[in-house]
Amino acid sequence: MRLGQELRRLARHSAIYGLGGLVSRILATLLLPLYTHYLPTDAYGRVETITAATAVLAIVLQMGISTAFFRFYFDTREPAERLTVVRTSFWFTMATSTVGLALGLVFASPVSHWLGLGHDPSLVRAGAVGLWAQTNYQQLTSLFRVEQRSVQYAIASVVNVLVTVAAMVVFVAVFHWGALGLVVGNFTGTLIVYAALLAYRTEQLGLEFDRGLFRRMQRFGMPLVPSALALWAISFVDRQFLVWFKDLSEVGVYSVAIKVASIITFVMVAFRTAWPAFAYSIEDDREARRTYSFVLTYLLAAVSWVALALGALAPWWVRLLTSRPGYLRAEKGVALLAFAFALYAGYTVLAIGSGRARRTQLNWVVTGAGALVNVGLNFWLVPAYGMVGAAIATLAAYAALFLGMTLYAQSVYPVPYQWRRVGTVLAAGAGLTLAARVPHLPLVPSALLVLAYPLALAALGFYLPAERKRLRRLVPTLLAR
Repeated sequence: MRLGQELRRLARHSAIYGLGGLVSRILATLLLPLYTHYLPTDAYGRVETITAATAVLAIVLQMGISTAFFRFYFDTREPAERLTVVRTSFWFTMATSTVGLALGLVFASPVSHWLGLGHDPSLVRAGAVGLWAQTNYQQLTSLFRVEQRSVQYAIASVVNVLVTVAAMVVFVAVFHWGALGLVVGNFTGTLIVYAALLAYRTEQLGLEFDRGLFRRMQRFGMPLVPSALALWAISFVDRQFLVWFKDLSEVGVYSVAIKVASIITFVMVAFRTAWPAFAYSIEDDREARRTYSFVLTYLLAAVSWVALALGALAPWWVRLLTSRPGYLRAEKGVALLAFAFALYAGYTVLAIGSGRARRTQLNWVVTGAGALVNVGLNFWLVPAYGMVGAAIATLAAYAALFLGMTLYAQSVYPVPYQWRRVGTVLAAGAGLTLAARVPHLPLVPSALLVLAYPLALAALGFYLPAERKRLRRLVPTLLAR
């Protein structure tokens, strides 16, 4: 299969997968004024804290099986063997998530104190239910991903999002449940769609558990658990440092910066949903290496442009999406976080090399180094600079991840990545962002700098001859419309 066909296949599935993410991101962005109106900064900070805490528990409970599922599904073409992979993964996930739910309900009070959420354990109990729902939902929807049935996946995602948003509006704005309403609403749609998917998949989910297969999946997946925990630490520990050295209000402001910057994650979520199944489905190693190299270049070109749009226009995004003056400081962290997320997008491409080579044993060294960078810089920067210091630490941590995984993945599965072009897109995006924000340019000049990104790439010699030829054909066609 030609490179162009492979890239179009990835783009098609990513676009369809992204539909649910797009609806979710648009609605989450539109609902941000609602949250900030009904929830004071400390309440919003509590929601972010419980959300991040459930994320780490999901990593521990899954024990790497969710990642191993993709690798082992494509190891065979026999339907019966693939069904065994599906059932073994499903029942393991069901068992461990149920244990997590029980522990969360029983130990809600001490966990609430440890997380700094006060004396009310209801948020922890709600988070435990959400953890169970989300963990099982993700495993079941992974079936659509390995089957490359992106339309069905998107339908489930959109229904989930619409039900969830309706529930959150009712619980927060009508019932005035505050932070608890936001958490409960967040898993309502997931539970409902999960129940429907269970009925839909009844024939595939028979009582079968292959211990030999499970042990092999564990050998592949378990080394990824400390790696995933380190990634979680990078995502979560900054909020905890803000709680320790500042207060929950600072967490709330920082969370708004993350919400604005994470608009970039629409591109990332769509891509990451399609990427594992796509990457492992390419059987020929030479074709895989060539495809991976172009994927990294094009993905970073796209996310760098999005990061530029978010960073250069950060003051106006924050003013548009918040209703309380106390949140306006969030604009100072948007650009830093947006480019951090862009680097993480690149990391996801690079990391597939160790998975394809089945050499995941040292992934934790790379992610652990990134986590240490993050913790060290948070200790140093948060007391003096608050949320801006946390954003700087996050950017540095993701840069360390990107560089570290480059070194490790290339040592176990060399890929001819286009490093000059990769550096060009990152430099162009960062440079134009600085040009807009350092002198505090008004809205129109800042927007023009965002639009100038493709021209800046041309001036820096980014485009290949074939790409220039295609652009010369494409531009007149677009202008003619």
